[in-house]
Amino acid sequence: VRTDPVNSDCASTPATALNSMSYFVFLVKNTFLGRLRHFIDIIDPSTLFVSERRLKECIKLLDDYKHGTLPPGVSDLQLWEAQKIKQAIIHPDTGEKIFMPFRMSGYVPFGTPIWLNQSHNACVNYANRNATKPASTSKFLLGYAGAVTSAVSIAVGLNVLIQRANRLSPATRMIVQRFVPFTAVASANICNVGLMRHNELSEGVDVLDDKGNVVGSSKIAARNAIMETAFTRVVLPMPIFVLPPIIMSYLERYASNRRLLLPIHSAVCLLTFAVSLPVAISLFPQMSQIEVSRLEPEIAMATKCKVVTYNKGL
Repeated sequence: VRTDPVNSDCASTPATALNSMSYFVFLVKNTFLGRLRHFIDIIDPSTLFVSERRLKECIKLLDDYKHGTLPPGVSDLQLWEAQKIKQAIIHPDTGEKIFMPFRMSGYVPFGTPIWLNQSHNACVNYANRNATKPASTSKFLLGYAGAVTSAVSIAVGLNVLIQRANRLSPATRMIVQRFVPFTAVASANICNVGLMRHNELSEGVDVLDDKGNVVGSSKIAARNAIMETAFTRVVLPMPIFVLPPIIMSYLERYASNRRLLLPIHSAVCLLTFAVSLPVAISLFPQMSQIEVSRLEPEIAMATKCKVVTYNKGL
């Protein structure tokens, strides 16, 4: 099956049978494993170092393919690499470059103070939002202040609860110490997403028909987009709270040099995050679909399509 890297998130047009192509498109765009393969490409850290010249070459190559003016000798592999670079760097709504530290390929956990971690999360959430509606600088700053303040307050408050757990019974203390850190991080992440993207809730997001035409702005679609994104931020830290303690408890038994435990622990956490990030953001399609009957009446009146599409963001 030959696939078209221009007209889909990861796949789509054929050189062989239509049935084979249709199955492949369905597999890549509408299944978890297909999205996982796609996002593993998108978060490749090597895309952080792509030059401006290389990016322009990739965009031109894809435009040439789209308009049927592709130079002879260009391989499928070159087209896929061009599409990978474009999707990792360019925002799908604005067509502009996402600032390098705030791309998904630059989304790494900081072993730094909570406020810095949540500041980075806030910028990542904003940079990868649905950007079909412009947001003023004042709204961005208001959202940033609210996101970081609420996230840090939740995280610090629950950590204080852990420190006071000595007053509790041994069984209760064990439960609190095991589950409160994850609760703190997950709750902070939810607040961060909601407040950094609050403009979408008030303005709505553009929804598209099957031909890619905008049929209206929907606050209901915006709410779904933010809820799905917030859920991915709950799933994201789960492996980090489970796998490193298990792996380190095993390694500590056989470590001959105790000084190596700290860098090894850091490496284990980083690798765990590298696995959990594509898994989490693959839970839902970036270009999500919703039935028109679930949206505002004015949107149902503006299109004959039963299903419309919108950018969920990442």
